[in-house]
Amino acid sequence: MKWSAFGPYTILIVLSFRLIGGSDNKLIYRHYATLYFVFCVDSSESELGILDLIQVFVETLDKCFENVCELDLIFHVDKVHNILAEMVMGGMVLETNMNEIVTQIDAQNKLEKSEAGLAGAPARAVSAVKNMNLPEIPRNINIGDISIKVPNLPSFK
Repeated sequence: MKWSAFGPYTILIVLSFRLIGGSDNKLIYRHYATLYFVFCVDSSESELGILDLIQVFVETLDKCFENVCELDLIFHVDKVHNILAEMVMGGMVLETNMNEIVTQIDAQNKLEKSEAGLAGAPARAVSAVKNMNLPEIPRNINIGDISIKVPNLPSFK
């Protein structure tokens, strides 16, 4: 175990270990209020670089969740995973600009909300047809140059 101090309030704790049949690894963690963030990296990674990555990750979580807490991490695991995936992929750091990360997460949230509206469209269409009170089921539907022949269907009601 190696203890390093960077500044008056920051203590970097690095636990070095070797996996069976594998290379040397390090656990680097940082404590924020009631949360601990732990990254497992290989021995060639810079401790300060990972500390900076943890800092960006926590600040991005704060921006997305407005003062992140344990419950945010528990109940929004998918969103936390998406934030981390915007930052790191395949072991490589892709993005550390918080504004860019938040922009991408917001765009993804908008897309998810728009797709959620589409998921209910078939049910709304069936409900609208049921409420039309047609005297009989139409056999042909003409839309411009397109003619659709409706098969014999059981009653909607």
